Amino acid sequence: MISINNKTVLITGGTGSFGSNFARFILNNFSPKKLIIFSRDEFKQFKLQKELNDERLRFFLGDVRDLQRLQRAFKGVDTVIHSAALKQVPTLEYNPFEAVKTNVIGSQNVIDAAIDQKVEKVLLISTDKAAQPVNLYGATKLCAEKLFISGNSYTAGESKFSCVRYGNVLGSRGSIIEHLIKNKKLDKVQITDLEMTRFWITLEQAFNLVLFALENMEGGEIFIPKIPSMKIIDLFEVLAPDIEKEIIGIRPGEKLHEILLTEQESRHSVELDNYYIVLPQFLNKEKFEKYLSIGKKPEINIRFASDTNNEWINKENFEELINKLSNNF
Repeated sequence: MISINNKTVLITGGTGSFGSNFARFILNNFSPKKLIIFSRDEFKQFKLQKELNDERLRFFLGDVRDLQRLQRAFKGVDTVIHSAALKQVPTLEYNPFEAVKTNVIGSQNVIDAAIDQKVEKVLLISTDKAAQPVNLYGATKLCAEKLFISGNSYTAGESKFSCVRYGNVLGSRGSIIEHLIKNKKLDKVQITDLEMTRFWITLEQAFNLVLFALENMEGGEIFIPKIPSMKIIDLFEVLAPDIEKEIIGIRPGEKLHEILLTEQESRHSVELDNYYIVLPQFLNKEKFEKYLSIGKKPEINIRFASDTNNEWINKENFEELINKLSNNF
């Protein structure tokens, strides 16, 4: 990939679940000139450094809330993957200013530092919770998306800012899947709603999405993968078949179903075989015409939601996926 090989790549939140796994993926499959892990956790950096032990790897201790530190870290960097974020929905509802400092102001700092240091490509890792958000986490990620798209207005083409948006990651650290696999002797599990659905994406699919975005981005797009849905109750029946299940109802800040592409966004989107690409409304549209040559305009006012999805993970598919993932936990 032109966007990775012989380039200096920096990952914010590089010791997180996505960042650390993407770092492994890059080192194993590509030839970056340098790969920089930017994060605030020195112990996680120490562990990752010992684990990967690669001479192309560099570690930069810092926080995206600190613009000056980002300015120093981005010097000489070609590509930035911005995955640093606070993500725990209930925690952020009770600590809203902390969410804003990291997810919103931190994202603005990444944009400012990238423009000042003339970083070529900057990609935000976003979430389905940013589409029509109902909780603070989703609202801050929606704001981060808007900031990234608007960031292209200030670069004169020297830096490009785009986003990828996807759902729950199979195999991510701290997930309900990890919890159930590690705690097989639980007496009881709590389920919010029997009808609840979620989008699911594998790490490999997430990596391919990021690479596709880096290779094709013109600046201002939101890249959305066509990924399957699953009923949450099916997850519990596979991972905790003999454990008592208590229905507790939807928690504050939760949706019954998630959305990846809204009806409003579909009006200015392009549909490819594996992706939807939301095009910016306020930027030069000529540079995005290439997408229409390889894709098509979606049906008017379509809505890509987890409950109306055409592709589903059933219990059998899920069991196969879990068997592959078990070694990760």
